[in-house]
Amino acid sequence: MSEGTHRHKVVVIGSGFGGLFGTKALKRADVDVTVIAKTQHHLFQPLLYQVATGILSEGEIAPASRVVLRKQKNAQVLLGEVTDIDLENRTVTSHLLDRVTVTPFDSLIVAAGANQSYFGNDRFAEFAPGMKTIDDALELRGRILGAFEQAELSHDHDERERLLTFVVIGAGPTGVELAGQIAEMSDNTLKGAFRNIDPTEARVILLDAAPAVLPPMGEKLGNAAADRLRKMGVEIQLNAMVVDVDADGLVVKEKDGTERRIEAQCKVWSAGVSASPLGKIIAEQSGAEVDRAGRVKVLPDLTVPGNPNVFVVGDMMAVDGVPGMAQGAIQGSTYAAKAIKAGLAGQSPADRKPFKYFDKGSMATVSRASAVAKVGKLEFSGFFAWLGWLALHLWYIVGYQNRVITLTSWGVTFLTNKRGQMTITEQQVYARTALDALQNSGTKVIPPVHTSSPAALSAPQAAAAAAQPTAPKPEAEKAEKAG
Repeated sequence: MSEGTHRHKVVVIGSGFGGLFGTKALKRADVDVTVIAKTQHHLFQPLLYQVATGILSEGEIAPASRVVLRKQKNAQVLLGEVTDIDLENRTVTSHLLDRVTVTPFDSLIVAAGANQSYFGNDRFAEFAPGMKTIDDALELRGRILGAFEQAELSHDHDERERLLTFVVIGAGPTGVELAGQIAEMSDNTLKGAFRNIDPTEARVILLDAAPAVLPPMGEKLGNAAADRLRKMGVEIQLNAMVVDVDADGLVVKEKDGTERRIEAQCKVWSAGVSASPLGKIIAEQSGAEVDRAGRVKVLPDLTVPGNPNVFVVGDMMAVDGVPGMAQGAIQGSTYAAKAIKAGLAGQSPADRKPFKYFDKGSMATVSRASAVAKVGKLEFSGFFAWLGWLALHLWYIVGYQNRVITLTSWGVTFLTNKRGQMTITEQQVYARTALDALQNSGTKVIPPVHTSSPAALSAPQAAAAAAQPTAPKPEAEKAEKAG
């Protein structure tokens, strides 16, 4: 292609809300858009907890990105993890297995999202997975249901109590929603399904170092959510900081400095997030600052110093008053797309109007027929808030077919207490731990592990088994490179 016919190249990093909506906003622009993401799907992250608790399947909330964008002729999707961004030469480097791809850009939208933050205690991840990916949700589903399966086999009272204790760390929206669904599942869906245990006796604990539930939504709604959870039997423990986690439980530090231990095999972490490490790469090259969570402190037009063509949006941008929620990513990426189109029409970056976030409110579901909602100054909870939550989330699910299937799954679950996604596999529980051990040990293959129950082997045992040397195989050598 000659210089005279060169089309403006836009690279979008990430396939979440920011990446997808930014790409769609450029559908009719005279540009070529390349979406680069480390997953091949667009994940509707707010509903991950429903995958973890058997209400929805992963396909309903994570359609393939290239299928979603197949009719957008100016968009191309590349699978790969972005490892470097060169602002001076305007290139993005990504890796898929042992293949390296360098993609040039004229404009860049960075919407790589955020990861789970363990506040410097990354070793906790082995025992308390987060809730950021489909793998996390499927692993957690395996751990939850696997704990019930193990309890059914146990005749030791103390062991049963540990197995039937579920701890959710973090009392934000994800933590509240997950704790509520574990309680509902044990009280309703699993009731009568076992012969040696009573699932309704499961203990669900929601704890947080903060003094309140749902702090961003205010005292009134936080108290409403807490009251509903307590009526469901969920124990709420506030001002409780987690200082240690292992396979069999966790240690909590109280506000007065005293420490106590909770015995629980199944833990989930939803206490914090950290932005993609790409933020640091961009900041180092542009002179921008990053906050404690690794988010880039962008200029009023969401760009970084000296690079009016590089936009940072979503969970990666630090803008006062903009929460790390889907709406922030959607509005930020849409703004960036409009700025790019305006630039092609001749507008100078100096003439751009600053990004303004329109707060459409926030919602969190607590249980069936109960949610809390905040829209402007209006705060309400209960059944109508729940209906609003259902309608809003159904609207933002991508694809008509997925909406219909999701609505059907919700109807079955909320009207009959049955859940259609209660299948678990051993690989879902142990694959991540075993792959980490494989990568760290440099061995070629993972030996088969045979257990009587999907969760009968502890995570450290699975890791140790994975680290045992075995004869190399060609397929395993390829898998090692993929690690």
